[in-house]
Amino acid sequence: MALKKSELYSSLWQSCNELRGGMDASQYKDYVLAMLFIKYVSDKYAGLPFAPIKIPEGASFKDMVALKGKPDIGDQINKHIIAPLKEANKLAEMADFNSTDKLGDGKEKIDRLTNLIAIFENPALDFSKNRAEGDDILGDAYEYLMRHFATESGKGK
Repeated sequence: MALKKSELYSSLWQSCNELRGGMDASQYKDYVLAMLFIKYVSDKYAGLPFAPIKIPEGASFKDMVALKGKPDIGDQINKHIIAPLKEANKLAEMADFNSTDKLGDGKEKIDRLTNLIAIFENPALDFSKNRAEGDDILGDAYEYLMRHFATESGKGK
């Protein structure tokens, strides 16, 4: 079954709610989009030879799920998920998942990141089954978030 955009948008907004308070919208959208990107490319390309995005061994969303609840979850995401993905695909900077300024410290950071990962574990967000030709899920998600952030800040589109 194809992914329903309403389910995606609901999950995106739920993840935004999880991050509110520690940073403003212009910052937490980076975390939401990074999480969405990792989930999307893992679902679509992990284990596929000659995929347009290489998912290094140990750097998939499934590996991120295994970090839930760990005391060093933010550092582990940066070192074992983000860094290998960036290096293997020559990607630009991504959000710092170990930032105490933005994500809190100790239990607060552990809970926030664990909950964020759990939102993207939703079985309805299985991007491997999305086969619509020309469907730009990541672009649609970005536009959805920008519209909502503009509306929230009173700036319109």
